[in-house]
Amino acid sequence: MDDVITEKPTDLARPDTSDVDRWIGRPVGGGQMVDAISRTDVRSWVQAMHNPNPIYIDEAKAKETVAGEYLAPQSFTVCCAWNHGATPAIQGKIPGTHMLFGGDHFWFTGPRIKPGDKVNTTRLAFDYRITDTGFAGPTVFQRGDTVYTNQRGENVGRQRSTSIRYLVANAEKLKQLKAAETEPQWSDEDLAGIDQERMAYYETFHDHVIRNIGDLSAGEKVPTGVLGPHSVQTLTTEWRAFLCNTWGVFRDDGLPTSTNDSGWLPEMTRDFEAIKIDPAKNDGLYNGASRGHVNLRYARLIGMPRQYGYGASMGTYVLDYIANWAGEAAFIQEADMRYSFPVLVGDVSYLRGEVVDVQPSPDNPAAGTATISVVVTNQDGAQMIKAIATVAFAPAGG
Repeated sequence: MDDVITEKPTDLARPDTSDVDRWIGRPVGGGQMVDAISRTDVRSWVQAMHNPNPIYIDEAKAKETVAGEYLAPQSFTVCCAWNHGATPAIQGKIPGTHMLFGGDHFWFTGPRIKPGDKVNTTRLAFDYRITDTGFAGPTVFQRGDTVYTNQRGENVGRQRSTSIRYLVANAEKLKQLKAAETEPQWSDEDLAGIDQERMAYYETFHDHVIRNIGDLSAGEKVPTGVLGPHSVQTLTTEWRAFLCNTWGVFRDDGLPTSTNDSGWLPEMTRDFEAIKIDPAKNDGLYNGASRGHVNLRYARLIGMPRQYGYGASMGTYVLDYIANWAGEAAFIQEADMRYSFPVLVGDVSYLRGEVVDVQPSPDNPAAGTATISVVVTNQDGAQMIKAIATVAFAPAGG
């Protein structure tokens, strides 16, 4: 959604960011986890994110890994944050706006998250800029940081989330995504072919994958990942796996935040008095800003062509794709992911990766780092995600 146009339309309004200014550089509040993470939480996550890697499902398989214990995938980190890390990137009221995810930049330091951990988050509203886009004219690209820390005070990682805050009236005038309103119609033969592609992809990590830096070479292609067709059912399952969407899992830390008063349209705003009696009123999928993901009426209301996926899930697709290929002796150190086109209901996502650079360790030729690029497109070739990641490889058992 961040396609930049060279000439600003003269009939489009400019977002009022006067309230955003006062938040930049400030710590931001939100929810904190009440309970420790369970294996069920992790299993629900990988199931929802279409990641059937046996080491996250079967505890016996987990104990056979290089780590020798059950660990969560690195993508699970975002599941430990209130509003999946977007909160610090949606600070300040901009009347008449909605938001989409523009990207996530993760820096992972370790240790890996595992059952029994309780993750705390701190947040900072980082910065913003206004850029003209073909989707909504003058658009606010706002960034915010979330730092993840476990119960031992160890820094697990940091996420810099980018939100795309746009005036809905502008998007309605431009109707850039009008051509995407028709959902693809897949024949039985089409679906069988997609299923065959997906199964072939899953087989690449069905058994234990152990890869050393010496196995890699620049220009090497990563097997194509296949997800979809995405549906209201799959998007609902994804939503339910985010821990922040389960009643009572997070408790407000009492720090200031403007997330609940960000300038959403009335139809996309929750009834905060009703929430005190019925927690379902606080579920964004039923009420509020997230309902357009699964409800066509509200998707169209905010300028989207049909129901659409979650930015946090888009990042998860990429992280899981890289991690499953890299294997058990690898660790994603950094991943910069830009989201440029939505995952729409009915679409299929194709993930294609390439080894860009390989840097063996001078002390151990089996260890080192590799740079991996990933591009995610739909069945029509529209680029949804572009990512670059640094992965550290250690020798098995080392």
